[in-house]
Amino acid sequence: MERLCGVDEAGRGPLCGPVVAAAVILDPARPIAGLADSKKLSEKRRDKLALEIREKALAWCVAEASVEEIDRLNILHATLLAMQRAVAGLTVVPSRVQVDGNRCPRLELPCEAVVKGDALVPEISAASILAKTARDALLRELDRRYPQYGLAGHKGYPTAAHLAALRLHGACEIYRTSFGPVRDVIANPPLWTD
Repeated sequence: MERLCGVDEAGRGPLCGPVVAAAVILDPARPIAGLADSKKLSEKRRDKLALEIREKALAWCVAEASVEEIDRLNILHATLLAMQRAVAGLTVVPSRVQVDGNRCPRLELPCEAVVKGDALVPEISAASILAKTARDALLRELDRRYPQYGLAGHKGYPTAAHLAALRLHGACEIYRTSFGPVRDVIANPPLWTD
């Protein structure tokens, strides 16, 4: 039986927090209805599907690359590293891997990049849902520790409100210092700190 592993990431664009990747091998005997690109689903639907994927998949793993790794390697290489870790963490070895996008991480397995794979390949859709829900949960946790940035709302993306909060409060250790808006704030810190 072929065991296809789908891989996707969440959190390449945000200014803070890790980049998260997920790898999923679905069980053909336990189909999951409604899999789609996580960005096209409501938060409630994603959360429900994430539970179902964790319960029914043959194997799944969520992994991340830290803010320090993003700043040291750059976001692309940190993303590929998180993907590598997710595949390595599976309890079942896949026969091949399909990754959303146009770049594959270095793996000891046959691997193929699929542009718009999160909408085309159910395994990649499942991985996109797990990566997104895991990262959103992480950002809600960071929001409790650093409420001044409003992370629960924008999940770290560079919205106008987030950029204003960043300029007001300055960047703390959860921020990616290699990203332009964060670099600008570090170069021009607020006149006061709270």
